[in-house]
Amino acid sequence: MASKLLIACLWCLIALQCAVVLADRYTSRYDNIDLDAVLANKRTLNAIVKCLLEKGPCSPEGKELKRTLPDALETDCSKCSDKQKSGATKVIHFLIDNKKEDWEKLEAKYDPTGAYRIKYEAEGMGDGGVSVTPATE
Repeated sequence: MASKLLIACLWCLIALQCAVVLADRYTSRYDNIDLDAVLANKRTLNAIVKCLLEKGPCSPEGKELKRTLPDALETDCSKCSDKQKSGATKVIHFLIDNKKEDWEKLEAKYDPTGAYRIKYEAEGMGDGGVSVTPATE
């Protein structure tokens, strides 16, 4: 009887440990979104920017992004998967290169002191190595 209780407790501890490990990552639910298609679609991109700036409604994806963005910036995207980090770099480059006004508004809201920009540039991620076609209607 005691061994059955010990085994049940061990399974509970394993399940709890798995839940803690999974909580240390952002959801992968939206990892397969075609970022090139989003960035190439002016209407979709504008809706996301408006959501992030609290000037328009948010899709489920926008809500998730708005919820996680401050933490991702503060923790240097430590909970991001490699795919999420790559996607973030692509979007940042695109906005800087093609939607400068939107980028400046987002930067003013989410990085008013410029701390994250300095970190981003210091890590060499601002090298312009990502190419995406500018947004169209």
